[in-house]
Amino acid sequence: MPYYIAFDLSHKPRGKIDENLIKLRDHLNANDFTCFDILEAPISQEHLKPYDILVFACPDFSKFSNQEIIEITNWVKEDGGGLLMLSHAGGDKGRNSNLGELSVQFGIAFESDQVLDEINNMGVENMPIITADHFIPPHPITNGIDEICYRAGCSLTVLGGAISIVSSNETSDPFSSPLICTAEPENGRVTAIGSYEIFRDETRGGFQNDDHTQLALNIFNWLVSDYKMELTQHGTVHSKSTVPISISSNSDQLAEYYTTPVSSVPISDDLENIDFSMKISSKSELIEQLKMFLNQVTTIKYTIEHLIQATSDANDDIFEKPQESIDPQDYTDFLEFNKRPLTDLPPKPSELGKNDDERQKSDDLFIGLEPVTPAEIEKTTKTVPKSYIRETSKGKGKQEQSSGQLKAELDGLERKLNSVFNLINFIEKKHKAGKLDDKSYKRQTKKLQKDLDQTKKRIEEIKKILG
Repeated sequence: MPYYIAFDLSHKPRGKIDENLIKLRDHLNANDFTCFDILEAPISQEHLKPYDILVFACPDFSKFSNQEIIEITNWVKEDGGGLLMLSHAGGDKGRNSNLGELSVQFGIAFESDQVLDEINNMGVENMPIITADHFIPPHPITNGIDEICYRAGCSLTVLGGAISIVSSNETSDPFSSPLICTAEPENGRVTAIGSYEIFRDETRGGFQNDDHTQLALNIFNWLVSDYKMELTQHGTVHSKSTVPISISSNSDQLAEYYTTPVSSVPISDDLENIDFSMKISSKSELIEQLKMFLNQVTTIKYTIEHLIQATSDANDDIFEKPQESIDPQDYTDFLEFNKRPLTDLPPKPSELGKNDDERQKSDDLFIGLEPVTPAEIEKTTKTVPKSYIRETSKGKGKQEQSSGQLKAELDGLERKLNSVFNLINFIEKKHKAGKLDDKSYKRQTKKLQKDLDQTKKRIEEIKKILG
């Protein structure tokens, strides 16, 4: 059964699966995924329930409401959704968006900069080549990838329980900075990348570039959480009544569900006066708005037709005993299952063999490594960007979070702390073995030490708040 990917259109994304991400869409559709455009505005948790993955491909001159941020965050954490956020050079400031206000809910921030590299690039400094020695720590997303081109992208900052899995070169500006980050909040999974152009069609350094097709597949495979996989296997999602109905290039695939002929519906003369005024700054923007409205009308039409057909075919007790609307929270076994640490996705049967050997080599990197003690780490400080911290009424600069959010963040930070301990030990062994030069060793160790100290400080703050 395929997994459903929702590509948002309601926030004016620069990346669209029917325009400049067509090859990405076709690649995913051919590998057990089904891609849809969604137009719901505002986005709600209920609207997202049929989907496994939600993608924001660089929102442009459009911002999320506070309620949308809450709804999307709840969908990820409670419903096990997979969230992919893609930005661009300049980050939120350059795009006049607030994607960072959503990403910070998962401990990730988009910086308002551009990653440049005058030495390691594809001929232009804003197209840096990032090789596998900067994919630390090993992760399923970077498994089997030799290098990527980070075209026209911004850097990221890790604020909470997230981790960086790809960093910029020592020759880059900014150097050794996070480029791809992941997080596993409660039941869901999150990936953030500062460049949407690495998946663009017909662009140098875009989707056709060497390992980018495999990178995309790795990302979307990993974003399907264990929670979603369990629900899908037990038939509690993707039922006929909850299949996504948004209209996109996949309209042929929807014919199986929506076959009722279109009928004319009389319009009432008692409509209330509605204010249709809107601010349109250009002809192209007006055309874009009209296209969106037309798609929304089509979506509503298909929805009503399907509901009429489903109601006509159902028994009289349809409202007494709903068969296909099952609350995932009722599955206590699944909730208990998801208390365990998330594991890597298994490879497909066709990928066994070579990838098994590569995966084993990657996994062996940490076998036998013992965490170093906190006393062995030199304490340093790291300043968190003020734009991502809301001041409390007392001006202490702590993030306003509920007890549940704090506990979830604490769990993620403690897991991250152990990972950083192991990573420092790993780099130490690599340096002693002569596989890492002194300059790179010092830079990576210093960066990890700062990250470690910041994580420990945040853990202490949360524990004090929780009492």
